[in-house]
Amino acid sequence: MTLTEDRSAPQAEQTAAEQSAARHAMIVSQLRTSGVNEPWVLGAMARVAREDYVPEAMRAAAYIDRAIPLGDGRFLAAPVVHGMMLTEAAPREADKALLVGDGEGYLAALLRPMVGSLDTVSPADVARLATGGGYSLVVIDGAVEELPEAVCASLAEGGRIVTGLVVRGVARLAAGCKVAGTVSLLPLAELGIPALPEFAAPKRWSF
Repeated sequence: MTLTEDRSAPQAEQTAAEQSAARHAMIVSQLRTSGVNEPWVLGAMARVAREDYVPEAMRAAAYIDRAIPLGDGRFLAAPVVHGMMLTEAAPREADKALLVGDGEGYLAALLRPMVGSLDTVSPADVARLATGGGYSLVVIDGAVEELPEAVCASLAEGGRIVTGLVVRGVARLAAGCKVAGTVSLLPLAELGIPALPEFAAPKRWSF
């Protein structure tokens, strides 16, 4: 009888250990060095496994400091982008929140335990949002050239919004709120936030 050594379990344990080490390195060398130091943000990003939200072929690269292609023109933003978005959003248990992005994606997994309720809508379906959704917090997982009117209408008076904003071809983190029915955004740090093609500004001709 021939005995064959089963190496599958040790390999699985080693992979989990490597991914845990990569998650720790992400926190120490990417988030903290970029000014993301809030314990609640770091704790959430230490708990949620990024490798579960990327294609199988990209799992080993889940913690690199740049966006990861997900297919169909979509990207998982670099860890520092989501860390800074969460910091600016300052989600709380009383929030009725809306995420414009993948409802089964990484940012949704981070945000959902932090708020009272979380609704999600894909960028392609934003126009179907009900007017007056009464959201106290809106987070857009990507960069927009123009803020969709449907998103503005869904934000409650005094509600906060965090998004990426493309200004003269450069993506920046932006945050704002709704006052007197108008949403104003303040561009903050320049970041490599993947752009959302659905929210590109219309092409304007000049002569």
